[in-house]
Amino acid sequence: MKMHEIRTMAKQLGVKSFGKSKVELIREIQRKEGNFDCFGRAATYCDQTACAFRALCFQERAA
Repeated sequence: MKMHEIRTMAKQLGVKSFGKSKVELIREIQRKEGNFDCFGRAATYCDQTACAFRALCFQERAA
C-alpha cells in the first residue's frame, strides 16, 4: 500500500496526515477504526483479522 492510499484512507476517516510517518499514520487509522494501534509490532501472530493493514503489517515486520 502506497503512502498516497494511506493518506486517502486517513482523510476519509477524518485523520490529519500532515507531518506523520507511514507507521504513525497507520496506527492512528487503526485506532480510529476501533482496532489496536499495533502496526509493525506483531512478530508472527495477529488476531486483528478485520484490520485493513494486516497483510502490510507482516510485510513491514519481515523487511
